[in-house]
Amino acid sequence: MATDNRLTPGDVAPDFSLTSDTGETVSLADLRGGRVVVYFYPAAGTPGCTKQACDFTENLTTFNDAGITVLGISPDKPEKLAKFRADQGLTFPLLSDADKSVMQAWGAYGEKTMYGRTSMGVIRSTFLVDAEGKVEEAQYGVKATGHVGRLLRDLKL
Repeated sequence: MATDNRLTPGDVAPDFSLTSDTGETVSLADLRGGRVVVYFYPAAGTPGCTKQACDFTENLTTFNDAGITVLGISPDKPEKLAKFRADQGLTFPLLSDADKSVMQAWGAYGEKTMYGRTSMGVIRSTFLVDAEGKVEEAQYGVKATGHVGRLLRDLKL
């Protein structure tokens, strides 16, 4: 479905305003002037998504010291995200894209294959958006484990 509209470096990052785990509205446009890591994950509380979120939390100071804000986006409702954040001690905003419209705009929702079966779902993806709102990095189909470390290496942080 949305796999044909994948973003590449230099593309303008599609703007969004989503409800966070604290009930606040977070807009990408409000973060212009700084770099932003936007990562999409399938479901709060699952083993892979928990590992990835905890890795971002453990390295958040490194990202923040480099002037990078981290945002996690899933189709979960804000209440589930709040529980996930509290249970795992996460320290960055988790945003709800319940209708998956933002994921589709970013090419992070579509056909994926797991264990030989094809289905529609969230494609675990990570993006770095520059201060002007353009895509600096676009990584699709990333693995939950080890991804944050590779991202830090790629960004030379």
